[in-house]
Amino acid sequence: MRKLGARILAGPYMIWMLVFTIIPLLLILYNAFTNTGGQFTLGNVAAIADPVNAGPLWLSLKMSVAVTGICLILAFPLALILRQISSDKNSFIVMIFILPMWMNFMLRTLAWRLILLNNGFLNQALNIMDMDPIYLMNTKTAVILGTAYDYFPFMVLPIYNALVKIDRDVIQAAQDLGAGDWVILGRIILPLSIPGIVSGITMVLVPSMSEFVIASMLGGGKVYMIGNVIEQAFNSGYADTHLGCGLSLSLMGLIIISMIAYYFFDRGGEGSALW
Repeated sequence: MRKLGARILAGPYMIWMLVFTIIPLLLILYNAFTNTGGQFTLGNVAAIADPVNAGPLWLSLKMSVAVTGICLILAFPLALILRQISSDKNSFIVMIFILPMWMNFMLRTLAWRLILLNNGFLNQALNIMDMDPIYLMNTKTAVILGTAYDYFPFMVLPIYNALVKIDRDVIQAAQDLGAGDWVILGRIILPLSIPGIVSGITMVLVPSMSEFVIASMLGGGKVYMIGNVIEQAFNSGYADTHLGCGLSLSLMGLIIISMIAYYFFDRGGEGSALW
């Protein structure tokens, strides 16, 4: 009877997954391997290697690596600091970093536009300090900054969750044996935080690689990433849904690889801090 009740409760979720996940995925698979006439073809998937698409793909990879690197460099020291704070305070500080995620994604990106515009808050502040303006709008730098800001919580929280699991007695024992701060960091803290680091990299690298909204809003059409190529394949006047599905399926291969790495390194559940 209990099993029957569990199945009934799981029914709405299974219907949701079927309608909004499995069926759309099957449609993508079908369109990716067929042409407009319904005939089987590998051309849509192989189009990712076309120079027209390979250029934006390579740019997306480089920029996503830059975004991931920025997030990692900022997140690891911050997670170390949060780990040192007493438990009754760090939960409030962690909530502060999660709080921007409750705001609409478009509003966060529009806020960055207001900051980076030629007459935006950044240049107005520089003008007050009698400094030369910095024109970042419609550049790769603007897209990287906006993307790093949006995905930063996905890096800091898994790392923080991994660090708080490190037993303080282990660090105290190392200190008693004469290990310095740098030795403890390199021989104890860093190796034990690898699952959280890999989880954070996975959660930032793949979504930022397929990003197109931030590139459109902060890049002004001058930063053309693979996400923009796929978006135009579906929405432009010369829309080709079969090509868009083929390119999307090619990126899905990277997602599968990242999920395998995520599963292998995140057995301790560090990524669950996001949920």
